[in-house]
Amino acid sequence: LQFVESGGGMVHPGGSLKLSCVVSGSTEGHYAIGWFRQAQHGVACIGLSDGNTYYADSVKGRFTISRDNAENTVYLQMNNLRPEDTADYYCAPTTGCSFTTFTDWGPGTQVTVSS
Repeated sequence: LQFVESGGGMVHPGGSLKLSCVVSGSTEGHYAIGWFRQAQHGVACIGLSDGNTYYADSVKGRFTISRDNAENTVYLQMNNLRPEDTADYYCAPTTGCSFTTFTDWGPGTQVTVSS
């Protein structure tokens, strides 16, 4: 199971970015795919079978996770970005959504929010 993240960049506070995560390999046995800051802190995840979503309190109402099964891609729409959203973002399989035990991280994508 491999992930390639993209879509990061530098924006001003209040700006938007849309991150993409291309998934290759089998997701069988995994409950969800999530986005993680600094490869540690889960911010959002989406269930692979039911499409249920979870968001960390810090991003609720601002971030939206979605998936395109035909493209094997998971997206993270990030609106109203704040300086504290600055981080490297990675995607990974997860059960608990707020954490993951996955270790074979992709390249990640850097998000910088600064005035």
